[in-house]
Amino acid sequence: MQSERPGMGEVQVHKDVLLDQSLDALYEKRFATLLHQCLHCTKKGSSKETSLASNVIGLLALTVGLGDQAQEILEESVTPLSQALKSSREALKITSILECLAVITFVGGANPEQTERSMQIIWQMIHPKLGSNVIATKPSPAVITTVVSSWAACSYFELGTLEKFAAEAKGSAANGSVKEGCVSQEALMNMHGLKSKVTNQVRDLAAEAGGKGSAKKDLNTQRSLFKDLVEFLENGVAPETSTKVGGDSLQTSTWYQMIQLNFLKHFLGGGFIKHMQENEFLHDVFSFTPKKIGGHSTMSSEEKRLFKSPNSALNKARTLFLNKQRMLAKNLNDGHYAAMVENE
Repeated sequence: MQSERPGMGEVQVHKDVLLDQSLDALYEKRFATLLHQCLHCTKKGSSKETSLASNVIGLLALTVGLGDQAQEILEESVTPLSQALKSSREALKITSILECLAVITFVGGANPEQTERSMQIIWQMIHPKLGSNVIATKPSPAVITTVVSSWAACSYFELGTLEKFAAEAKGSAANGSVKEGCVSQEALMNMHGLKSKVTNQVRDLAAEAGGKGSAKKDLNTQRSLFKDLVEFLENGVAPETSTKVGGDSLQTSTWYQMIQLNFLKHFLGGGFIKHMQENEFLHDVFSFTPKKIGGHSTMSSEEKRLFKSPNSALNKARTLFLNKQRMLAKNLNDGHYAAMVENE
């Protein structure tokens, strides 16, 4: 029919493009409305409301994947979430917001400055910048645990980052300021001394005998973990892990992949398997290609249209994601080799 009527093919293509653009615009509007309602809840809501709203924001970022929308989520959220952290005293609120900030940075942090900004906000929960109107309070064990896991999850374990944050914290405590990006020789020496102490303690834990009431399985798990840590601290060798995802196996070969995977398991809870099977952003992050159930995709026709649209966040983000991975890998390698040269 179209071949017999000149111009009909172009009209149909034009209609398809308009439909794609209309669906994208509708999705954008709903996305922005949902985001701002959730951000309002983190500021004014109860602990439970804040926790749920923070989870929704994190899930929203994971769902849209890399691209303009994920960066918008990060940029729109980082200030309100930071303010909510400063005004919160309840552990549930604080831990929920910290995890949310880690997730949206993990997805939407397109450059080192954005990632480091979030890491600084998280770091300040245990090393606050003291001022005339700031009173230092000891964080709860739950908050400390979440700070560590959230900071590591969005950091990609870049060597040199911890030294910088430690130097800034020490400089801030000493005279209230430190030159940005400056890591003193004294700070590096302190970090090397700390690394030696940590290595010795980890080695002891790797050989620890079971105490009264200790479960054999838990003790074996502890020994195995700390043996892996000793191997990494002394020789730079990271453990390899395998996680079952449906009928597939997801492999990790670096510490930061393992940390991020464990963090996402905790954040997604019962939705982890479904996300790993269907979320193409996570497929890219972990280089994971699951088998399709029955050989067919489980996405609806509307979802397929959104993902295949030339305006979709997924298509726009492919190059951005690959460039980001190359940049982070280069930074990691540069930091690792620099540390080796310095140790020699």
